[in-house]
Amino acid sequence: MKPLEGKSVVLTGAGGGIGRPTALVLAAAGARVVVSDIHEANLAQTLDQLRKAGGEAIAIRADVTREDDIRALVQGAVDAFGGVDGVVNNCGNSFHKDRDILSMEIDTWDATMALNARAPMLCCKHAIPELLKRGGGAIVNISSGAALSGQLGIPAYSAAKAAVISLTRSVATLYGAEGIRCNAIAPGLILHDRLAAVFPPEQVRVDAENILSPRAGTPEDIAHAVVFLLSDAAAFINAHVMPVDGGLLAHTPTYAQTRAMGSAGPNTVQES
Repeated sequence: MKPLEGKSVVLTGAGGGIGRPTALVLAAAGARVVVSDIHEANLAQTLDQLRKAGGEAIAIRADVTREDDIRALVQGAVDAFGGVDGVVNNCGNSFHKDRDILSMEIDTWDATMALNARAPMLCCKHAIPELLKRGGGAIVNISSGAALSGQLGIPAYSAAKAAVISLTRSVATLYGAEGIRCNAIAPGLILHDRLAAVFPPEQVRVDAENILSPRAGTPEDIAHAVVFLLSDAAAFINAHVMPVDGGLLAHTPTYAQTRAMGSAGPNTVQES
C-alpha cells in the first residue's frame, strides 16, 4: 500500500524548483495531485511529466496572491477528485531588491509578504473546510531555514517565512482537535533548477562546509519529507517545524573552522 494511496493533494508552486519533484514524489506515493503554478508553460511541463510517470493529476493555473484564484483552485480539486485530503503550500520566492532594511522598498516588502505569507494563509482558509468534510487532513507549509536564524540579507523573505511557521502553529492549534494536522518544513540550501544557475558558487562552498551531511540537499529530500508529513505515519505529529537542512543549524557557529583545524582542534572536554 502506498502511503498516500487515494488521497487528493493540492500542491502550489508546482511549475519547477522544489515543486515539480515534489509533485512527482507525491504521485509515486499514490496521491492524486492537483498541481498549480502561475506560469502556465511550466505547469504544463509538470503535468506532462506526471502523466508520463503514470500519476493521476490535473493542473490549475493560479496566482496564489489572489484569493479568487485560491478559491477556484480548491474548488477545482473538489470537482476533480471529490474532495481534498492534503495541501502543500510550496509556492514562494525572494526578490532581488530584498537586501537590507535601510534600502527596503515598501513594494518589495509587501510583495514578499503576499507571496510567502498571505498565500499560505489563503490556501489554509479555503482548504480547511474541505479537509473537515473528510474528517480531517494534513497541511504542509514550506518555510525556510532563513526563518530560524538571522541572515546577511533577505530580511523580508526571512520575516515572511517566519510568519509561515507561526501560521502553521496557529492552524494546528485552532483545528487540531477536529483532525487537522499542520506542519512546516524548513529547507536549507536546495539547489533546484531555478536556483542552481544563479546561486554564487562560493556560497555553495560555504554551505557545504557547514552542513553535517556529506552531500548537498536535493528537491527530492524535501519531497520525501512532505510525503511523510502528509501520511498516516505522521499521525501524531502536529504543529512541528522540521528542518531539512543537512544539520546546518544543529551545531556551533565555529563548526566549519574547528573542523578545518583537524587534529589541531579541540577534541576533548576537560572537566574541573
